This record gives sequence, C-alpha cells and structure tokens, in this order.
Amino acid sequence: MNFLNHLLAPKPLPYDYQDWKDAPFMQRAKMVCQVWATQGFGAPISIAIFYFLKIVFYVWMWIWFCSFSTELGTRATIGTWWFELEAIGKFIFWTTLLEVFGFGGASGPLTGRYMPPLGGVTYFLRPNTIKVPLFPNTPIIGKDARGIVDVVLNLLLYYFLIQVCIAPKITPEVVLPVVILLPLCGVLDRTVFLAARADIHLPMIVCFMFPEQTGHGLKIVWFGIWFWAAFSKLTPNFTSAVCVMICNSPCLGLSMFKGFKKRLFQSYPDNLKPSKLAKYMSHFGTVIEFTAPILLILFIGNAQITYYALIALTVFHLFIFMNFPMGVPMEWNVIMVVGAWALFFHHPGFTPMALQHPILIGVLATSLFILPLAGNFFPRKISFLLSMRYYAGTWAYSIWLFKGDSKEKIDQNIPKTSKDLIKQLLFFYDKDTAEAILSRVMAFRLMHLPGRLLHSLLPKAVDNIDDYQWVEGEFVAGEVVGWNFGDGHLHHEPLLASIQKRCDFESGELRVIMVESPTFLSQQLEYRIHDAKDGLIERGFGCTKDFIHKMPWGE
Repeated sequence: MNFLNHLLAPKPLPYDYQDWKDAPFMQRAKMVCQVWATQGFGAPISIAIFYFLKIVFYVWMWIWFCSFSTELGTRATIGTWWFELEAIGKFIFWTTLLEVFGFGGASGPLTGRYMPPLGGVTYFLRPNTIKVPLFPNTPIIGKDARGIVDVVLNLLLYYFLIQVCIAPKITPEVVLPVVILLPLCGVLDRTVFLAARADIHLPMIVCFMFPEQTGHGLKIVWFGIWFWAAFSKLTPNFTSAVCVMICNSPCLGLSMFKGFKKRLFQSYPDNLKPSKLAKYMSHFGTVIEFTAPILLILFIGNAQITYYALIALTVFHLFIFMNFPMGVPMEWNVIMVVGAWALFFHHPGFTPMALQHPILIGVLATSLFILPLAGNFFPRKISFLLSMRYYAGTWAYSIWLFKGDSKEKIDQNIPKTSKDLIKQLLFFYDKDTAEAILSRVMAFRLMHLPGRLLHSLLPKAVDNIDDYQWVEGEFVAGEVVGWNFGDGHLHHEPLLASIQKRCDFESGELRVIMVESPTFLSQQLEYRIHDAKDGLIERGFGCTKDFIHKMPWGE
C-alpha cells in the first residue's frame, strides 16, 4: 500500500492549501506560479509511467497491424520493412484511429482525464451528448445534440479506419471511405474532425489516394508540419512557453534539477520573467525546427546532410517527448521521427517536384499553405490546429467562472461520460488534495503571456473573484463534448449557448472570459466577456507585447 501511495502521491505544495485559499487573489497567483517554476503540475510518477506504457502499446499495435500486410513482415523482421511506405501508411491510419477514439494525445491525467482516462468514443457513439457543428443552427447539420446519424457516421469512420489498418495492402479503394467520412463527420461535429488530428492526418491520408505520388506528397506534409510549427514560435510568448513546459517535465522532477529550473527565470522566486538561458534555449529550438527541414528539402539525395539533419530533428522531438507537454502529443513525436527517417533517409528518390496530380496538389496547398497562413493573420476564424500553431503557447483559451456551486447544474442536466474534475480526483484523493492539484492549472495559464491579460479582465467579468470557481474552458470542453487539446474554439460562444440551453444559469451565475490567439504581426489579442444568460458584456483587445515585462501574477 505504501508503494501504491508513493506512485499516486502528487508533489506536495510548499504551503498550506487552506491558507492559500484564504489569501488575496494576486497572492494566490504569485504562490502557485512560484510552485510551477520548480514543480510544474506536480504530477506523481505514475502519470509518466502511464504515458510511457501507452506509447509502448501504440508502437506494438502498429507492428501488429503491419503484420496484416502482404508486403511487410513481423516484429522479428522489422528491420527490413519499417521504412516502407506501406508501414508508414499503417502508422498514419492507426494513429488517426487512436486519436479519434480518444486514446491519443488528448487522453490521461495531463489533459484532465483521470476516471475514465479518455473521452472520444464514449461521447462520439453516445446519443444526446453535446457536439459542436461547423455551421451552428443550420437545419439538419447544425444541431448541437448528437443523433443517430452522427453515431452511425462515427461508427463507420471507426470501422473503415480499422479496415485500412488490417488490410493486406493500402489501396485507394480502402482509403476512399475514410477520405469521405472524416470531413463529413467534421461538418456535423468539429470535435470529431479535430480529435482525429485531421489537420495533419487528412492530407497524409489523401496522399494514399494517389499511389504513384504518395511518397512525394508525404515529404511535403512532413516538411509543412515542421515549418509551420517553427513559424508559430516567432512570437514573444514562445520563451515563456518553453519555461512552462520544461518546469513541468517529469524527467527533471528530481531535486537535483531544481536549480536548473530556477535558472530559467531572471530571479526566482520574485522575478519569473524568462532568463537569458530560457531565451537561448527557445531560439535554438526554433532554429533547429526551421533549418533542419529546409536542409532535408534542399538537399534531397545528399545522404550526409540528410543524416545529420535527421539526427537534429530526432533529438528535437526527443526533447519535446521528455518534457511531457500539456496535451501530451507523444504519439505525434514518435510518428514524426519514424516517418522522417523512412521518407527522407530510406527513400531519397521521393521529391516534392515530382507531384503532378492537381487534386493532390490542391489538397496539400490548402492544408499546408492557405489555412496556416490565414490562421496566423485571422486566428479567430481558424482553429490553431488547422493553422499549425502548435506548441507556441498562443492558443485561444477561455476561463469559466461559476458562482458558488452552480457548476453542479452541468452534472445534473447534461449527458456525458466524464464527471467534474474534482469528482474524478476524489476517486484517488481527499477533497483538499484534489483541489490543490487543480489549483496549479491557474499557474499554467498565467505564466503564458496571453494569460496575463486576465488580470485586467477578471474585475470586468465578476465583482469578487473569491465568489467564483475558476475552471479552464479546456476542462469544460473535455467534460461536456468529450475532447480537448488546446483549441479554445471548442469552448467559446457555441458551447456556452449549448450549455445554457440545458442548464439555464441565472444572471451572474456563469461568466466566461474568451481570449483569441494573437495575430502574427501585431500580437493583438481579441477578448470577449459573456454572461451565460445575459450575453456579451464586453469585447475588446489586448497585446502580448504589453505583458513581456509584467509578472505572471500581474505586478
């Protein structure tokens, strides 16, 4: 029992939780940010073990699916076939299935899923759960409650993804149903489309509709993902995002690394602005993510340059993997590395210049150029996933403020699988420990530059923050629609309207602060404050550049 308690015990807070609750808001914010700087989320070692075992399962299942292919082999002969296009295809379709099932990146404790550890399928195949249609209130396709048609289409999507995974050969005939169903499910529910990580997987899948062009197209997809992920880091916020991520790393959880974490800040504990070390690390990572893919594209066929560029990218992805970033896109790091070595090192003959089919060119141009470019300049219109603005810390977000115990209305009135996070944690801990664990989430938000806008917005949203329960919109989405991965557009106005329709909050019972991603050049942040019943209270703008010299707690 002591061993089990050790596995499940979160890192203890260096202060009394009850005293923290009684402190003024700014003091609470300061204390919890100081804790994040040395402990991160404070997750127990069992959480790292959970994600490690999940990756082992992920790779093992890929190998098993490959054994169905007539052109591949078994685990014993993996060294002779893992780099074949057929094997990479199995990896892509299996990853898509895992993600849309809900057991991929958006699963487990680091995404607010304790019991059960996944949403996804438990919502997508359940009638009357809330969904987020692409065209709200439109007849037939704009309903916000899942019906039998939604369930059947999602079931078919799972079925045909499995069919590709166990097919003796990936052909256009077995791929076509997935190409049709994935966008169709996305029109009815954006959550399903994003959960499948269609931002990257759909263009990959479309490549397999053109067998002679598949390898050429996949190289462009891999390059596009790296390029835009690096491009999204050209923001004043990225250095703060690196600090937040590294401080949360379970691999740096030992006390011997505490001094290194403190060095990421100018003067811990009173000055948590990023230090020169943090800036150098963030700039170095961005340079690697920019230059290595460019070298791979410019020097196709040059084995030596390709080899060293791939080594750099492998180390880059391993660094991300070891830091367990919130959202835990662990599978993404694995498939990017495996695919990179297969496509660029083992298949030097594949070249983007050989692309000829206009449909494939159009799909790749739209997903890898038009949408990311538009999303950087018009972030309110396009999901950060489709914009490929990945781990830059500039995601759209929302903070839901429930007065008193009014959040109970969600449990009472909305069909769902996941309970409130506190109730999930009560399966493992007492109430104070559960609340103390979740109190750290405030630090995650405030230590990113866009989160510091909240200090001026909270007084506009509520008269007394102490009367309200602070809940991240991420957790509301995870609880209500079954999936969350940093996309604030899943818990903005449409979800608020759907929840209000079912829960009928009174004036002042639920206030929601919604903040968009900053635009690329101006770094302008649009915000909106809503009351669930009364509607829009205020709309305005801020700028991340204004918060560079401010502390996370508002000073």
